[in-house]
This record gives sequence, structure tokens and C-alpha cells, in this order.
Amino acid sequence: MSRTAPRRRADPPPRPERRPERRSERRPERRPRDEAGTAPRLRLPDPGGRTKVSIAWGVVVLALGALVAGIVPVGPGWLPGVGAVAVATTYTWALAARTGGRPQVFAALALLLGVLALALDDDALRTGAAVLTCVGSAVLGVMATVPARRFGEAARECGLALVIAAVGALATVGFEPRVAVVRFEYVTLGLALLAAFLLVHRLGAGLHGLGRRGLVAVLVGTALLAVTLAYAELLRRYGTAGLVTSLLDAVRWSRDTLGAFPRPIEAVLGVPALVWGCHMRARRRQGWWVCAFGVCATAPVANSLANPSISLLECALSVLYGAAVGLLLGYAVIRADLALTGPRGRRSRRAEEAAAGRPEPRRAEALL
Repeated sequence: MSRTAPRRRADPPPRPERRPERRSERRPERRPRDEAGTAPRLRLPDPGGRTKVSIAWGVVVLALGALVAGIVPVGPGWLPGVGAVAVATTYTWALAARTGGRPQVFAALALLLGVLALALDDDALRTGAAVLTCVGSAVLGVMATVPARRFGEAARECGLALVIAAVGALATVGFEPRVAVVRFEYVTLGLALLAAFLLVHRLGAGLHGLGRRGLVAVLVGTALLAVTLAYAELLRRYGTAGLVTSLLDAVRWSRDTLGAFPRPIEAVLGVPALVWGCHMRARRRQGWWVCAFGVCATAPVANSLANPSISLLECALSVLYGAAVGLLLGYAVIRADLALTGPRGRRSRRAEEAAAGRPEPRRAEALL
């Protein structure tokens, strides 16, 4: 036997490694074609939230100047209508942006409705635009508020809501609607309440987010609203002559002495609910259900100028007197709420105020 080692097969030659082709990290820039004479497309930067809010405030200020010029009167006759359309469009955009909707779509629809109402000069379109402007102003005044830790901050939020509604009142009469005053007030108040509760249903996490306190607040607010409206309607239709005469004498005395008489629904329900709701929202989300009744303050302000028999000064004084009485009642409600459910002692109350800070989006940010 041969002792030589068996021959081994030759190993195959190593295959050349394929290196992946390196793609250029930077793509070649596309230059505009100068031969064809076409200019490059410029993309405008998207403005931020603060810029949009600043533009909206600027539009509202200019529109307010146009509305005031129509009251004086100064300038052409079409100026108040243009101001009313600008306020209605801006308020619609702000309400849709605040509630997480599509502001461009709804603002375009509001602008289209306003332009058609002015161009066609139809009473139905003018009245419809006035109703939508009044309701949107009332709801936006409530939705634009933020939580308040103290009573002073809650009073500031209430004042802001009333100012927004007052500008909406000027825009409402800027469309020059032909309405029955009592029916117009009831319709705008009912639609504002419906829209506010639909939005609050989403903000307050539905009915199961009410809780015991929220349920009590809603029931009490509903009872006050029903009693106020029912008492006024029953008194107007079936009240005795002596009772109606005595009440009218009190109203006349207030108008002659103070210059105006506060609206009961604003003073008794709307302003206290808005103040207490903003104060509660800093601690619990059930405060949104209380704030929904704040449209009982903003809706009467937004439709206050629809009555031609009341002067502008009397309307302003009526709003101020109603706000003053409502703030006093709201302060009493807040103190009672803290006394019943809050901590004992001044130091404990200070600590509770410092710790109250439920997270919520800022005023210029979407709530949803």
C-alpha cells in the first residue's frame, strides 16, 4: 500500500466581493429652467399659532372700527356690513380652531353666507347671518376662557367673555336683520345653549364624567334657567295688573336713576355660572358643565342690540350692572363651595390654591 496522502481537490477561487454602490447622499438640486423663463416656485412659511391669533385680533379690531363708524355714522353705508362679515368669519374660524374643528372650511362657509347676505340683500339671509353671528359669539366667549385658580382670575375670564360677546352684538346688528325681538332672543339663547352643551359633552368626557358635583350643578342650573324663563313668560302673559305695574315701576326707577336695569338671566345664572365654572376647571373637569351655563350671560349680551327701543348706552350699562351683580353671586358661590368641600384654615386654602393647576390647553390652542 502506498503511504502517500490522497490528493485534495483544489479549492475554488475566491469570488470577488461585490461592494454596494454608494449612492450620493445629496440629491442633485433641481434648478429652475432659465431657458423657458419660468420663475421658481416659492413656498410661503406656515404661520404659527400666535401669528394666526394676532392676525385674527387685528381683523377684529379693524372690523370693530368699521362697525363703530356705522353707528356714528361716518363713511359709506356698506362699511358696517363689511365689518359684520369680517367679525362673523373671524369668530367662526376662532371657534372651530378652539374646539378642534376645521377652521378653514367653516370660516369659508361663514364668509360665503355673509357675502351672499350683503350682495343679494335678502331679509332671510341677513337674519340667518345675524343669528349665526350671535350664537357663535356667545359660544366663543365661553370657549375662549381658561381655568382660574382665584376669584380675581375668574372675574377676568368672565370680563373677556362679555367683551367677545359685545363685539358680536355689534356684528349682529351690522347685518341689519328684521326680527321679532322676543323670538330672536329665545332662538339665539336656545341655539347657544345647545351648541355649548354639545361641545362640553366632549370636553367633559361625556355624561359619565359629570360626577355627583357636576350633576348637582347641572340640575340646579337647569332649574334656575327654567324658572327664570318661565316666570318671565308667565308674568308677561298672565300676570296681574298690580304685580306687573309694581315690577315695571321698579324697572322704570332703575332706568331713571341708574340709567339701565340689569338682565335677570345674566345676573342670576350666566355670570355666576361662568365665574364658578372657570374656578372649578382649575381643579376638576366637571367645571366645563358649569361653564356651559355661561352662555346665559354671553347670549343676552350678543343679542342686546337687536331691540331698537334701547339705546347703546343703556345696553352697555345693563351689561355692566348685570356683571357686577353676577360677580357678587359668583363670589358667594365659590366661598360656599370652598367652605363645604375645601380644606380648613387659611394656610390650607393657600396651599390648595397653589396646587390647583389641572392641565388644560392655552387660550390660543385647541381644546380637543
